[in-house]
Amino acid sequence: MKPPGPAAFLAALALAWAAPAAALAGSFSDWSAVVVAGDWHAHSGGPSEAFDNARRDVSRALEAAGFAGGNLRQFSVRPERYKDVRPFKSDPKAIYDALTDLTARNPGGCLVYFSSHGAQQGVVVDRQLLAPQILGAILDRTCAARPTIVVISACFSGVFIPELAQPNRMILTAARPDRTSFGCGESDRYPYFDDCFLQSIRATGDFPDLARAVQACVAAREVKEGMSPPSEPQLWIGPALRPILPLYRFAAGPKGPG
Repeated sequence: MKPPGPAAFLAALALAWAAPAAALAGSFSDWSAVVVAGDWHAHSGGPSEAFDNARRDVSRALEAAGFAGGNLRQFSVRPERYKDVRPFKSDPKAIYDALTDLTARNPGGCLVYFSSHGAQQGVVVDRQLLAPQILGAILDRTCAARPTIVVISACFSGVFIPELAQPNRMILTAARPDRTSFGCGESDRYPYFDDCFLQSIRATGDFPDLARAVQACVAAREVKEGMSPPSEPQLWIGPALRPILPLYRFAAGPKGPG
């Protein structure tokens, strides 16, 4: 008998992985999550609260969706300014340590969210560029085979998809590998992508629908504001995660736009 080809093997592997995982789907209460503001500068070089506003309000939105506050850690470049939530200092090693600790205590999936500036070499985390290969190694060692969602709100963030793409992961980025994203000015409340994420999570019930809503929202916002070329947010959902991710429903459910 001819052995199965790579596509058939991958499909069988996805089904084998998804069957037991589907029985456990439905709640984010045992997921590990980190939300990172990677910079505090506008594109002009002046100060901006946009990334920390996103860090704060994305964290709140995730808790409303069902993530446990005790399993979610926030990171800021200037943590001393935000004594209400006491974020940790943004640093790749600290993010790795947090995920190591959280995944040791929580058997569920992982979520990692970055809001920052970016370059074609990676995402800005304080004064460093976190490269796709390094983030991939962090996820491999901590989240491993768990269901994993990675959201990167930064210019050129599509560069992360080839390195991070695994059967158990969803990756949503604010831009193509060769495009900038928008909304990082001194007076912006949030980057456009983060604003759309916050709007869309209130109007959707799961992460695949949320991702598609964010893509549509960003496209409409850029047309409205006359921004060009379009950033074109990118989405990857691995074959093992695709059938079970819609079973993880947001706790509050769709609330409608607004």
